[in-house]
Amino acid sequence: MTSISVPAQSSSAGNLRPLNILRDLPRVADLIELCFADNMDSDGRSYVQQMRHASGDTSFKRWASTAIETASMPLSGFVWEQDGRIVGNASLVPFRHKGRRIYLIANIATHPDYRRKGIARALTERTMQHARQRGANEVWLHVRADNPGAVQMYADLGFVDRAHRTTWRIKTDSHLSSTSSLPAVTKRHARFWPQQITWLNQLHPEELAWYRSLNWNSLKPGLWNWLYRAFVEFDLRQWAVQKDGQLQGVLAWMPMLHSAPLWLACDPDADPEAITALLVSAHRELRYHQTLRLEHPAGLQEAAIQAAGFDMARTLIWMRAEGAT
Repeated sequence: MTSISVPAQSSSAGNLRPLNILRDLPRVADLIELCFADNMDSDGRSYVQQMRHASGDTSFKRWASTAIETASMPLSGFVWEQDGRIVGNASLVPFRHKGRRIYLIANIATHPDYRRKGIARALTERTMQHARQRGANEVWLHVRADNPGAVQMYADLGFVDRAHRTTWRIKTDSHLSSTSSLPAVTKRHARFWPQQITWLNQLHPEELAWYRSLNWNSLKPGLWNWLYRAFVEFDLRQWAVQKDGQLQGVLAWMPMLHSAPLWLACDPDADPEAITALLVSAHRELRYHQTLRLEHPAGLQEAAIQAAGFDMARTLIWMRAEGAT
């Protein structure tokens, strides 16, 4: 495993080298926790805990050493080592989608004592280079919208803004208000599927489908889908709301390993009260699931989502490197 020295601005040269999955995980976990402590949600804390657990799992490390280029996990990347400790990190996560090799650069972090020295930039450039050497068709990253300095740095490196996505999380102390004055919510009928899939495709860009945790076909009505979900014990629930005879929105829920995402399909100009009614009904039915979350295009239906008892967790800007093939 080779190492290279890259001069950082206004600092002595540090050691930029590949991540060593066998020994670096605990220190990288410490760095990520330190850098993102103020914004880390339950998923982030779980991720850090998994990294620490994996560092002591011999069987995992044996498997990881052979799965670096195939598993969609942050098993490879680069670290910046200086003064005897890891002070910078950039992970590289491989994905395959419709025959294309896509890489996500993630966990770009620099210790607070070493910032503004060019470390994050050097790590990002080296990780981009590595992805392209591996035949990447696309290279992506996402960055918080409230971090303009990082957004500008990635733009300077050739990344282009492609989508803004807001993650909403249910308030743990939210009280379910009465829905008597809101439009009535029903179960999703099969006849609503064509409009539902049209909205989903409009709200969730196809170019990010490689990262999406749910295949839309899982929501499609039909006997075969029902039998499959029953066989693998998928708990799928879907709701719909109409107003004046017009479908306003459809909401789907299917629990994942560490979270319980909701998928809202609606017209951007749908009646806000109808959208609130959908989300309140889901919250009422799923009130024991404290990890309910919703990802939706930034700026759409914000008031309606907040009225249903959700808090804005973060807005991410998804950026793709120019020159993708």
